[in-house]
Amino acid sequence: MTLNIYNTQTRRKEPFVPLKAGEVKLYCCGVTVYDYCHLGHARSYMTWDIVHRYLQWRGYEVRYVQNFTDIDDKILNRAREQGVTMQELSDRFIQAYFEDIRRLNIRDADDYPRVTENIPGIIQLIQTLESKGYAYAAGGDVYYKVESFLEYGKLSGRKLDQMEAGASGRVAEGEAKKKHPFDFALWKGSKPGEPAWESPWGPGRPGWHIECSAMVKALLGDTIDIHGGGGDLIFPHHENEIAQSEAATAQPLARYWMHNGMVKIEGEKMSKTLGNFITIREFLDRPVDPMVVRLFVLQAQYRKPLDFTEEAIASAQNGWVTLKDGLLFGRQFGEKLGWTDSPPPETSTHRERFQAAMDDDFNTPGGLAVLFELAKELRTQKNNLTHQGQISTASPELEQQWKTLVELAGVLGFEAEFAEETPDATGLSDAEIEDLIQQRAAARKAKNYAESDRIRDLLQDQGIALIDRPDGTSWHRS
Repeated sequence: MTLNIYNTQTRRKEPFVPLKAGEVKLYCCGVTVYDYCHLGHARSYMTWDIVHRYLQWRGYEVRYVQNFTDIDDKILNRAREQGVTMQELSDRFIQAYFEDIRRLNIRDADDYPRVTENIPGIIQLIQTLESKGYAYAAGGDVYYKVESFLEYGKLSGRKLDQMEAGASGRVAEGEAKKKHPFDFALWKGSKPGEPAWESPWGPGRPGWHIECSAMVKALLGDTIDIHGGGGDLIFPHHENEIAQSEAATAQPLARYWMHNGMVKIEGEKMSKTLGNFITIREFLDRPVDPMVVRLFVLQAQYRKPLDFTEEAIASAQNGWVTLKDGLLFGRQFGEKLGWTDSPPPETSTHRERFQAAMDDDFNTPGGLAVLFELAKELRTQKNNLTHQGQISTASPELEQQWKTLVELAGVLGFEAEFAEETPDATGLSDAEIEDLIQQRAAARKAKNYAESDRIRDLLQDQGIALIDRPDGTSWHRS
């Protein structure tokens, strides 16, 4: 089977052929570290976590780089407001970033370069562009000459004559110095009180777009396999990265461009103005199980918009209970069933179907369908063991199903160890359920049917189905 990836630049799915067989160079744009990460960041970095994990599962050796922007107007303004240095503020929110994503079981990248650690390479790249006629100095600043790059707009599909001034989303300074309104800053001359580095054009700091071009080149080379980021970065950031890098090297910057869809909250675009701006830690501290968030995010194809609603999160909570039951089955019953430490099967219909789904542009909804099929079968056998003392599927077959589930779930970041560390989404342990069943039995014996019905309804609301038999009541999670 062949992995196919939707390439933003060509606007179609293409077979994935890396530059070097068996190896993948992956770069994703990281956060500007002046605040806590929000749910949009959670969706984005979970997407690249899945790409990273799946490529490794498919046998590729992956070099994954994700940067931190630690010099920016927003960082400088926030540092002034809080009376701290730029580095103190950046260090604090870089630490917060790792705290938040690790709660979501997002694996670390191989490298996390900071802009401030790559100033010499940035200056060198700007000098190359200037010497080739793609950049010009103007009063301590340096600008990229967009009209000199004939393919400008090939990623976003925009044309210079169709664009509006100010489309970069960043504060435009020094407009009078530009030769064309869409020229963008590669280097900004220093202002009083701001951090600055010496350069051939005087003291200053880099522009936003040149930073990623320089870090990609420094750590991964002129051309990489996959460049990822949020859909909001297609223009101008990634468009400008292409213009800079390809003008300097005369090589394609990336073979495949991937972009994840945007996030809404209850149907509205997330913004501080609307009061629906939610950070990852605020959301998880409600509390919401981190694996519920992961499941909710992966239930949508990564390129599609994602709407965080209370109903959708509640549905994901129920789904996580099912997956968790399946993941923990072997831990709870494996020894009793005589299972061994043998590896999962190398081939199975479940593995083949999972790979077929994920090979279709990382189709996580299709991959999850396979996981739920396995988990539901294991849950059924758990109920059989708990209430009848036996299983209806042969033990060796059940063992292979569980090991396959654990393996494939790990590819999507759902792991048995993580499941054991988190509370059940229903909030009821097995012991608490048994206690309620005993209370219901006592109420029925006392002919207090209203109380009996109340307990039954309470359990049903928590996804617990009761089965009354002459010899007692059994239950299972539905």
